[in-house]
Amino acid sequence: MSFLRKLFRRQSGSSAIAKERLQLVLVHDRGFSPQLLEKMKSELIDVISKYVEIEENGIEVQVTRSGTQDRLVANIPVRRGSVR
Repeated sequence: MSFLRKLFRRQSGSSAIAKERLQLVLVHDRGFSPQLLEKMKSELIDVISKYVEIEENGIEVQVTRSGTQDRLVANIPVRRGSVR
């Protein structure tokens, strides 16, 4: 569960817990285990870090549904002027 807390840390209280549980259910329904999501996040960081300098603390990776499509959404802060 600590992985999900780090990944989805935005709110606190019972609404955040409910949201976290719902996201966990959705991730499992879509076939993305937390371990797979963590591995993909790690590999994304490795690849993007080859080209730009990133802020690793602010990285968020989520699986969302838009209509009939699942989407892997990555929010990766890039340091300004950090092209390698």
